[in-house]
Amino acid sequence: MPNDKCEHLLDDLSFYLDGKASEAVCAEIERHLETCQDCRVVVDTLNKTILLYRDLPQPSLPDDVRSRLYQSLNLDEFVNRADS
Repeated sequence: MPNDKCEHLLDDLSFYLDGKASEAVCAEIERHLETCQDCRVVVDTLNKTILLYRDLPQPSLPDDVRSRLYQSLNLDEFVNRADS
């Protein structure tokens, strides 16, 4: 059953897995993972999921779809770069 410490871990988990958490936050999470099997399973599963996703071939968007997407997100400056 998750406790307050587990919920706090989940707040910072994304930054931790991306390597963007502060050194203090990383140390706190790692200390927590030493004693909490449930959170260790969550972190390991997310790590594996991220690695599997990164290994998958990335789908390409048709040029007209990419252009419309970038325009709807107000990223017009990237439209020409993406077409190159």
